[in-house]
Formats: sequence, C-alpha cells, structure tokens
Amino acid sequence: MSVGIVMLVHTAFDRAEQVARHWVRAGCPVVIHVDSQVPGHIYQRFVDALSDLPEVLFSRRHHCEWGTWGLVAASQDASELILHRFPAIRHVYLSSGSCLPLRPVEELIEYLDERPRTDFIESATTADVPWTVGGLDHERFTLLFPFSWRSNRYLFDRFVDLQRRCGFGRRIPKGITPHMGSQWWCLTRQTLSAILQDPDRSRFDRYFRRVWIPDESYFQTLARLYATNIESRSLTLSKFDFQGKPHIFYDDHLQLLRRSDCFVARKIWPHAERLYQAFLTDGTGAENRQEPNPGKIDRIFAKAVDRRTRGRAGLYMQSRFPNHGWENGTTAWKYSVFQGFSDLFKDFDGWLARSTGAQVHGHLFAPKRAEFAQGQTVINGALPDTAALRDANPRAFLTNLLWNTRGERQCFQHGPHDTPDIVWHLARDPNAQISVISGAWAVPLFKSNANFADLRAEAALLQKTESSMLDQLRSPEAKARIRIWTMAEFIEAPMEPLQVLIDEIGQRTPRRLAEAPVMEDLTGFGQFLQNLKNQGMHPYLMGDFPVEPVPRNSRGKRRKPYLVKS
Repeated sequence: MSVGIVMLVHTAFDRAEQVARHWVRAGCPVVIHVDSQVPGHIYQRFVDALSDLPEVLFSRRHHCEWGTWGLVAASQDASELILHRFPAIRHVYLSSGSCLPLRPVEELIEYLDERPRTDFIESATTADVPWTVGGLDHERFTLLFPFSWRSNRYLFDRFVDLQRRCGFGRRIPKGITPHMGSQWWCLTRQTLSAILQDPDRSRFDRYFRRVWIPDESYFQTLARLYATNIESRSLTLSKFDFQGKPHIFYDDHLQLLRRSDCFVARKIWPHAERLYQAFLTDGTGAENRQEPNPGKIDRIFAKAVDRRTRGRAGLYMQSRFPNHGWENGTTAWKYSVFQGFSDLFKDFDGWLARSTGAQVHGHLFAPKRAEFAQGQTVINGALPDTAALRDANPRAFLTNLLWNTRGERQCFQHGPHDTPDIVWHLARDPNAQISVISGAWAVPLFKSNANFADLRAEAALLQKTESSMLDQLRSPEAKARIRIWTMAEFIEAPMEPLQVLIDEIGQRTPRRLAEAPVMEDLTGFGQFLQNLKNQGMHPYLMGDFPVEPVPRNSRGKRRKPYLVKS
C-alpha cells in the first residue's frame, strides 16, 4: 500500500462507486468527500453502497462551490483522514468523482514507488501562467471576494471594480509566494502532512479563504515551502477550452485517451459506457510503461479550440456571429465585383464569362431580385432570388452564396441602384476584388428617352449614392483589392485595365485578350453631361469629358513631318 486516493464527489454516484471499487481492488485506500449540497438520502444510499469495503472512508462534508474555499476545506479534511487511518501510504492522489483511471493502477503504484520523494503538483507563479481566464491573475491574491462569481456575478464584478477604484489591496502573508496550477495533485505524505500540520496553518487558511479559486493556489503555494522535489505537472489529464471550462470526454475519445499515456483523466461523461468498460478492467494485457505525456494530444485540443473560436473561413456559428471581428475570414472564397462595366459595355456579363470561365451574375443586389447567372431563380444551397429575403441580411446572403459555391469564382455587378448596405462588407473583405468605373451609371440615362428634368433628378441621386459608396471603398479599413477609374480615364485605354482584371481572376492560363467587349456608342455623351451642368447639376464622377468628341481644329489638313539635315 503506497498510494491513497482522495475523491471529491457531488454527482454521478454510481460511477463514483464503480471507480472507488476499482481503486480498492488494486490495493489503494479511498477517502471520499461528498458535497454537503447533496441531499441526505442520496448521500446515505451512496455510503451504504460502499459499506462492504473497509478501505473506503467518508470525510466531513463541506459546501463546495466553484471558486470558493469549500473545495480546499474538503481536500484538507479528506487528506487528514487518509493520512491518519492509513499510515502505510506514501502518496496521496487527489481526484474527483468524474475522474477515470486510464492505465492499470499497478502502473501508477510502481511509477510513484520509483519516485518516493517526488510531489506531482502544477505550481507556477502568476507571471508565468497563460491560462488564467476572467481578467484576474495576481489580483485574485490581493482583493476580497465575498460574492459568488457563479451565483451573483453582478455583485462580484461591481465589488472588484470598487476595490480597484479605491486602490484596495490585501497583504500577502510573509514567507509565501503565490503559485497557481491544476487542482488535481499527487503529494507525498511528508509534504502533505507538513502543509496540514504547519504552525501557521490558521494564518494561511484565513488568507486563502478570501482568495479567488483557492483550490488552484492553496496547495500549489504551500507545497513550495516543504517539497524537496516538485514535478510541476499533474498526473491527471485535464484539458480546458478557451473559456476555462473543462473538456468532457465521451465514448468516441477512447483512442485519444489511450494515446495520452496519462494515469487518470478528467472529466468523463457519466454515460460514457464504453470508456468505463474499457478502462475499469484489470487490463494486464494493456500495460503501458510510457511516461505520462498529455502533450501528445495537445495538437488535437488546440485544433478543437481553434475550430470553436475561429471556425472555418466564411462559415459562421452562433457564438461568433453577433460579434464584429470574430469571424475567421468574412467569406469562403475569392470573388469579383464590377461596378459600371455593364453600363459601359454591351453584354459585359457574357463576355466576362467567355473570357474567364467564371460564373458571372448580373446585379445580385438589384432592387427587384437577385440576378443569378443564366437567369436562375434558385442557386446552390437552395438560395432563392427573392429580394425581400436577401435584403433582410445582405451580408448573410453573400456569405451563403460564396460558401455554397466555394471552389468556383463568382463575379457579379453592382451599382448605385443596388442595395447599398452590402458595400461596407465588400470593402472590408480580403477575398473581394472590386473594380469601379465611376460615373458609368450616366450612360443608361443618356441612352434613355425620359424627360430631361427627370433625368437630372435621377442623376443627382445616383451621383450622391455612388459618392457615398466610393467613400466606403476608400476607407483606411478597407481590405479588398479595389481599383477605381473615372469613366473618362477608363475609355482612353480600356484594354489595359480589362487585361489586368482578367489576369487577376485567373480562372484560365494567362493570355492576351483576343476579344474585347463592345462599348456603347457615346456620341453626344459629352453634350449630355454639359446639359446636366447647364440645368444646375454638376456631374463630377465621370471625369473630364469634352463636349465635342474630336477637337475642332482636327478638321484641317495635317502637315506632313519632315527631316532637317544639318
């Protein structure tokens, strides 16, 4: 008999009984503490179920709430009882009712017998631990915490803020340096008895009663005073998520737990029948002499935490969706947005589809409906073209479209007629390639046969809308690849920017454009803009368009150049 087990139990008593019998069969005495919040009849039934085992004792009950002194008091009383009643034990192993031995107990006994003076307890100063969650590291040792963090979070937070504003701070007792670590330790009799019999124990207890989460600091701090050889690690596999909550192990974690080579794991789901059946056996054929190494599975847990906190690019989950900046990539795939191109060029959508092989939509955010490619009314993922559904959440509409078509480049048109709420989302999306010919919206007005007074009013509205959109695209926070040309500078040499855009889409092997899109006839467009000016509306987004397309002096005969010899 060299190892004694202290179990802190508050639920799943059938599993706790099963594990206690497993420890006793291997020759380990067990002292169990049951939370005083457990009803008396349930507690008595649990005691009666283990009454046939003289090696199982029950310690005085305490009220145990997370983050409070009761957990330390329960560990103290149970440890004192096991040291007193079983003088032959050399190590005391603290566990919970949800802990499960992963390797034969004989291996644990042999492992500890080879290290008779080694204490296994995670113990590090607050400056050296990265896992504190909740904003309290050193402050947990210097402030007061009379209110429960779980049951009265509001008063807890307000009282902490009040102490900070007042500059209040408790004095740490002389002779100790606060350390923190896992609650689940394995201490030698010499170290544990020195802690429990310390002449200054009452002073230390008074201090730690008001420390936040003292079960992660009391033994971790005092062990540093008496231990001759501390291994700052726990023999219990206990993994936590990004919120500081323990991971729960289920039946499908069987191979993962075996790979860890740890002696004990926490926290096991009470209904994980396969785990309890696999590990609570004599297991002589599955003996494993490997050193416990939970780091072997850290990569899997790190990946799980990353998937939970960041997710996949362009795929949102409830825990991240309401929070701006929590998304891991706003969309799932690269896409291209063209503004003004379909106004300036005839059948631009068809030309772009032929040139790139991408799926080219019309105006996805048009007022009446989403203009899907080839006139589709429903696209991948059962996404309909209904404007009302789209405009209820334009960002989610685009995100769903790109997620459901990932792997295929999507292109669509946008303009000042379309839903403006999507522009900022486009601007800050690194997957977006946005190309704008500013002022091109005036071409359809020029080609129309409406009353000029109506055209002037609509032109003023469209220019104001596009100007606001351009301001968002030019924001310092914009992350998309954005190119903006005025209409005047674009039509001077349209092939060069078109070639750049086609190459960036990159659906096919880069090559020189063999076919150019057909530009609308702009004869008289300069005069149209001048007429708008004459009516009091200043069209400035198009650039500097001459009223006459060809200079007047070009009608004269040009002189031939000649060479002068010296």
